[in-house]
Amino acid sequence: MTRHFAAAALAAALALPTALAAPHEGRAQDAFVSFQALAPEIALKAAQAALEHCAAQGYQAGITVTDRFGTPQVFLRERFAGAHVYETSFRKAWTAASFGDPTSLLEENTRADTDTNAIRDLSQALALGGGMPIEAGDGALVGAIGVSGAPTPEADDDCAQAGIDAIFDDIAF
Repeated sequence: MTRHFAAAALAAALALPTALAAPHEGRAQDAFVSFQALAPEIALKAAQAALEHCAAQGYQAGITVTDRFGTPQVFLRERFAGAHVYETSFRKAWTAASFGDPTSLLEENTRADTDTNAIRDLSQALALGGGMPIEAGDGALVGAIGVSGAPTPEADDDCAQAGIDAIFDDIAF
């Protein structure tokens, strides 16, 4: 009887890992997410194009490109751009990455008379035109660009859009 018990115990022990694994099949696969991010040279290309567009208009601007999480990848500035353009362009890019919308839209949607006004209390959020999300061809958020230094938020938007347009063929598929 001891021999049969030992054989049964061994068979159960050998089957246990298989039995336990079955309900968890695919779990490791479900534990990870995949996402796309801009290659550094593409982020730099967008920043350079935005800076060149601003410079052609006579603007002394700063440009920040972030990844999809709002972490800076590139910062460029014209030599005479104000010291504020570093923080402002970063916060615009961070805001566009965080909310997935242009900051000019956030500016409209968070005015004092709206229920979403408290978004402006976030320490990094900047509801001022010049920040735009960067999306791949399938619509996935892959980064954001923020521009500061043009005379109006709309002009900052134009510079940001020039940066996105410059990499369109690289990220559209």
